[in-house]
Amino acid sequence: MRKLITYSFIGLLLSSSTPPISKTASQTPPDKKTVVDYAGTITAEDLKKHLYIYASDEFEGRETGTRGQKKAVEYLRSNYKDFGIAHPATLEDYFQPVPLVMNKPPKATLTFENETWSAGEDFIPVGSTSDVILENTPVVFAGYGIESLQYSDYKGLDVRGKIVLIRAGEPKNHDGTYIITGTKEPSEWSNFRPANNARIGAAQKNGALGILVLDMKNYGRLSSRYAYSAKLAESGRGSISLKGNVLNFFNWYLSETVAKKLYTEILTARENTDLNRAISLSLKNDSGELISENVVAYIKGSEFPDEYVVVSSHLDHIGISPDGQINNGADDDGSGTVSVLEIAQAFALAKKDGHGPRRSIVFLNVTGEEKGLLGSEYYSEHPIFPLKNTVADLNIDMIGRTDPKRAGKDNYVYLIGADKLSTELHNLSEEVNKKYVNLDLDYTYNDEHDPNQFYYRSDHYNFAKHNVPIIFYFNGTHEDYHRPGDTPDKIRYDLLEKRARLVFYTAWELVNRDKRIVVDKAN
Repeated sequence: MRKLITYSFIGLLLSSSTPPISKTASQTPPDKKTVVDYAGTITAEDLKKHLYIYASDEFEGRETGTRGQKKAVEYLRSNYKDFGIAHPATLEDYFQPVPLVMNKPPKATLTFENETWSAGEDFIPVGSTSDVILENTPVVFAGYGIESLQYSDYKGLDVRGKIVLIRAGEPKNHDGTYIITGTKEPSEWSNFRPANNARIGAAQKNGALGILVLDMKNYGRLSSRYAYSAKLAESGRGSISLKGNVLNFFNWYLSETVAKKLYTEILTARENTDLNRAISLSLKNDSGELISENVVAYIKGSEFPDEYVVVSSHLDHIGISPDGQINNGADDDGSGTVSVLEIAQAFALAKKDGHGPRRSIVFLNVTGEEKGLLGSEYYSEHPIFPLKNTVADLNIDMIGRTDPKRAGKDNYVYLIGADKLSTELHNLSEEVNKKYVNLDLDYTYNDEHDPNQFYYRSDHYNFAKHNVPIIFYFNGTHEDYHRPGDTPDKIRYDLLEKRARLVFYTAWELVNRDKRIVVDKAN
């Protein structure tokens, strides 16, 4: 067991009576100050002061819904108030309540030809699903479960009131190109998260009751996650989902053994067909409700108050391990959260000096990212400020460390998503960096076929899926990712300062330019 290191700061700055980290933009007269003066207030020293508090043991790893997470949101609220930054008028305070459900691994079985299989051992229930009881229900094999303009596995297939059995992946032509893209590159139907959602949507649209999926590539990962959830449940904890997002539709991933029992030819079949067989299955949930919070603060724009630029991070982490070790989450995402605080304070100082933003700027710290992007999903479904008027989201998730693969070349940041929806945003980002910061902007993980699929794995995605342009700032993973070793003493504060300043400069340009950026690649 790791020796617990406590970074104790009297009062933890959890009340407004504790003075904030104070600063002035410079000794330059207010009317002469420029963006460089305000960026200069974002310092390694102040970021370090914040992070040694925010990622201390007193915050207990900030797991969603826990006492430590409540300390975290109070810390953020206290600082925004001290900076003189308002909360949205539609909120009573800086908190947007996020209703959640604590799920324990469900009790589920699948029966076929007098043989019964169990959840966790033979299949994995995925997502939050309502209770299910089905007796002798017909099963239909629907290939890859795809329905698109270029290709459909449901053409001529009646799945109404039936269970759909599918395999992961997508079809190819005889020359090895993918049917959907017409090239050697796969489509999004080969990417786990978007493909999973799309397959559910296609099956529901065609009247199916649920899907059973064979995905040998991802089954091991899903099985490990299910086992971890079961272990947490033994200690009175469990997985968390948004309340109201429970589907009246099941989505189960099968082991290869079970899938082949249902349909021997599942890996080689080319024709979609009714299998002329029936199965029975049941699922019973064990859940309870809890409330978490997004933290929202904003500065109203002077000329375009109804246009909004969002600067976001996730405030949560993974909490305390079953063996009692605290996962402090200094990099993930303490680094992003304290950067948002420093950026917010810089904008507040500018406004105080008469240089407030022309567009409104929103500082958004979301909960439940580690539980499945829950806080940002809730915000995107219940936005405080209209998404159609949201110019961009600059999302910061892990910018305090370095990627071991870049040893000796640490003056960098990974950028993801800047060009996905707006060419103008990408160009603006490049120009701002060249003018002010000169970091190496590394687009390694921006490749849509990158196996890590980071574009889908942080909170910006819940803006992007609504056609809000985004930039995701990221330093890559390291040996302490999601481990107790992610502590504030390992942060490169010199790099954190440069990366936070880059986000500030980019936000400054977005809120103060004459015209909002154009979305020329909307999906």
